[in-house]
Order: sequence, then structure tokens, then C-alpha cells
Amino acid sequence: MTRRTFLVACCTFPLWGRDRFISLAGIRFRVLRHGRSFRRYLHIHGNEDTARAVLLDFLPRHKGQAFLVESDTRYVEILGGRLDPNRMFSRAGAEKNLKLLNPDWPPEQLQQALDALDRGRKGLLKHVLPPDGGLLIAMHNNGPGYSVNDETAISDRVSLNDSDHPHDFCLATSPADFEVISKSSFNVVLQATPGGADDGSLSREAARRGKRYVNIEAALGNFDKQMLMLDWLARELPEKRR
Repeated sequence: MTRRTFLVACCTFPLWGRDRFISLAGIRFRVLRHGRSFRRYLHIHGNEDTARAVLLDFLPRHKGQAFLVESDTRYVEILGGRLDPNRMFSRAGAEKNLKLLNPDWPPEQLQQALDALDRGRKGLLKHVLPPDGGLLIAMHNNGPGYSVNDETAISDRVSLNDSDHPHDFCLATSPADFEVISKSSFNVVLQATPGGADDGSLSREAARRGKRYVNIEAALGNFDKQMLMLDWLARELPEKRR
């Protein structure tokens, strides 16, 4: 955790009082709540410090419920192995990721982990996904190896309004939300029916269920740009669509 993130966290957490946690197969998320709202927020990769700092700075000024992974690394532990937590929202995606990260696991250990995820996935999604018509905003950071250009081929629609900064972009599952964001100065892709193989990501699960989901991607360390994007979305996207 960076010094900036630590200071923001120290100032922010008391606003919510006693900490709450939810978990899936031992993977824990801290739950922060500020008033009542149809909006949910998620920080799922522990090493994406800028996204966490932006979210913690933003939450005291806006109503909503946030879920922050209890980790300071990209991967989380499961049964003594590793898993990317944004690959656990389908059995197929989780299996692919567990095999990649734990090549020495015997088949029975893989099945045990997959079964544990299956048992707890529904409960976690019940908390994290917004009520019908509500909005889930996920916060992510990226490095040189990933940008909006990696998403265009599997997207339904694309609007590159800031093509000089491909690492800063939004991914939306709602066509109506895409239309709003496409009129902004930000890059945005629509994945209401994403192409390619199931990777177990939350965006795919949200799209499958018809839930409004927007992922805000920004380069790691670009606090100001990611805060600008989050503030804009909070102002311009409706809290609930009928």
C-alpha cells in the first residue's frame, strides 16, 4: 500500500464505523457503506493501488456501497495456490486461471477449489451486483501490456475519443450507458455480448445477467485522470435505470 493510499484509508474508514467483510472460498472483501444507493463499487486487484486510493477518496463524498479485496497483490490465495480474483465468476474461467497459475496441482485439488468457488459464488454476487437497474463501477489499473486496443476486437461497439491515451478507458455492459460515455472525452467500449472465450471476469457475468457494469481503467499512478473519470460517471450516469 502506498503512503497516499494509507493516509486516505485512515481518514476514510471511520466514516463507515465498524468494518464488515464478505468472502468467497476464503477470499475476503471489505465492505464500506455510505448511505443508501443503487450504486456499487468494486476494487478487486490488490496491487492496483491507484484505483484503491481513488475509490477511498471518492466514497466519503458519494453514496454507495464498496467492496475492496483484502490483498496487496494481484492474486489471492485459495487452497494454498493462487487465483486472479477477476477470473472466479464462472467455473470455466476459474478452471483456466487455476491451471495457469498452479500447474503442479493434482486434479483433485483443482476440483476442490472449483467446487468451493461454485458453492460461494452466488452469495458473493448477491452482495456485489447492484439491484435491478442499479450500477456497479469497478476500478482497475493497467500497465504497458494492456489497453483499450486489447478490447476492441471482442466489443459490440467502440468509441475512441482519447486515442492518444489508450490505457485510460471505460468498459460498459449497458448500451444506454455506452451512449452516454461515448459523448464524453473518454475512450469506451461496449460489451453487452462480449466475444471470445469465457474468462471468468465480472464484466462478462454482469453482461450475462443484464446488469449495468462500468469498468474504469487507468494507467497505474494516474490518480487525477482516474478520479476525473469516476467523478464524471457519478455525475452523468443515472443511479438507476428503469
